[in-house]
Amino acid sequence: MSIGTDIQPCRRTRTGGHPLTRDGTTNTRYPLSMCRNIHPLHNFEPAATDDEVHAAALQFVRKISGSTKPSKANTEAFDRAVEEIAHISRHLLEDLVTTAPPKSRETEAEKAKARSAKRFAAA
Repeated sequence: MSIGTDIQPCRRTRTGGHPLTRDGTTNTRYPLSMCRNIHPLHNFEPAATDDEVHAAALQFVRKISGSTKPSKANTEAFDRAVEEIAHISRHLLEDLVTTAPPKSRETEAEKAKARSAKRFAAA
């Protein structure tokens, strides 16, 4: 198998699944931005919950495995990966330091809605 042939592109892009490169062509190996399904969890008040961290870990494992539901043979490895990534992510969030004021979930949700409205109005 060649490098990059098993990578699944983010499904929410302007090209119906294939991220655009800077020159406008499609690139399934190296998207320019992170998939929108995984949201930043750092510097929120209140802090990210265990459920939010677990959901982000699940999205990450789904993304890199290329599967939303593993086969029976891979379920144990898939679940273990989700738990380990959630554990490490929690440690990362606890250890990160910032001088910026905490963000509000409501304000960030409003900004996301405005970006979405602008993006889809232009399409």
